[in-house]
Amino acid sequence: MKLPMDDEHAALFTVGQVADMLDVQQAFLRRIDQHQVVSPRRSAGGQRRYSRHEIGRVQQVLTMMDEGMTLPAIRRIIELQHELAQVTRERDELARRLDALGSGPGDRA
Repeated sequence: MKLPMDDEHAALFTVGQVADMLDVQQAFLRRIDQHQVVSPRRSAGGQRRYSRHEIGRVQQVLTMMDEGMTLPAIRRIIELQHELAQVTRERDELARRLDALGSGPGDRA
């Protein structure tokens, strides 16, 4: 049986919990949400809930800010990373399909 805590994308942690874990202010977490850098899901009551994946993303943001990057720049980097991952998945799928087509019984080497 898979538990919610086993899923890195399960939104389990409150703003206060994440702020304590990462030693940041709650206002910082709200600010990076407002800038659409890390946008956690909302509970039925409208409260932010972070997954382990999002907590990792906040840690990444903190590292980039320590290196002098602005929130808009960080958001763009994260967007580009997401796009690159998507293109890589598509490339891998196309390579798999091409390989499957090329390895038929009538192949010549």
